[in-house]
Amino acid sequence: MTLLSGMIDEAAALLAAADANAAPIGQLTLRYPGMDVADAYAIQQVNLARRLSDGRSLAGHKIGLTSEPMQTLLGVDEPDFGYILDDMVLPAGSAVACTRLCAPRVEPEVAFLLGKPLCGPGVTVGDVRAATDAVAVALEIVDSRITDWRLTLCDTVADNASSGAVVIGDWVAYTDDIDLSAARASLWLNGIEIDSGLGSAVLGHPAVAVAWLANALAPFGTEILAGQFVMSGSFTAAAFVHAGDAASAAISGLGTVSLTFT
Repeated sequence: MTLLSGMIDEAAALLAAADANAAPIGQLTLRYPGMDVADAYAIQQVNLARRLSDGRSLAGHKIGLTSEPMQTLLGVDEPDFGYILDDMVLPAGSAVACTRLCAPRVEPEVAFLLGKPLCGPGVTVGDVRAATDAVAVALEIVDSRITDWRLTLCDTVADNASSGAVVIGDWVAYTDDIDLSAARASLWLNGIEIDSGLGSAVLGHPAVAVAWLANALAPFGTEILAGQFVMSGSFTAAAFVHAGDAASAAISGLGTVSLTFT
């Protein structure tokens, strides 16, 4: 870490205000030129601790930057992660007010529901398979509190991996006949399929991403608990949404889930 603790707290407060007011701020990495990834996760953890102290609970975790194009864009060779609190989980079919968000986009993903905890290091794909009770199609709203999505890795990590909200479809028992690497996701906007992709786009298999997360959380003293879910990463590019849009995600074998934006 290169930033002083006061700078960490200041950056966290700036992001918290940007989130509360849906008013994006400039790049933190320009404000704090020495900022590194450890600083960024420290900023993220400050805001997580603040939200938990305000009475929120940790419902799940998200993994970002799982696709090769996104990693190339930000010049990294591994994903990043963030947290999902209980008030970030929306009922299926919800109407979402765009005024509560800065610059929302949507992505189709597979969510993993854990029946047993995962605690790194050393977690394998087999461990993920054994710990997972069910999987579901999910639509993640990603949002950036950094103006115009002008991001470096450190900016998005500090900003909770650009998390916004999630809507999760019906849980499906994770049985051996479900091949998530071959599953096809479709992203629909206003009745038109605008993108599609396979689960293999997520680090080769979405369970690989979940194993990576469990191991990446270990240095923070964090395990993924039974009853929590993991958003494993997008099958497609993220699409911008605006007031009046209807978005849905479908994944073969898992069903469909949708949201509208007002």
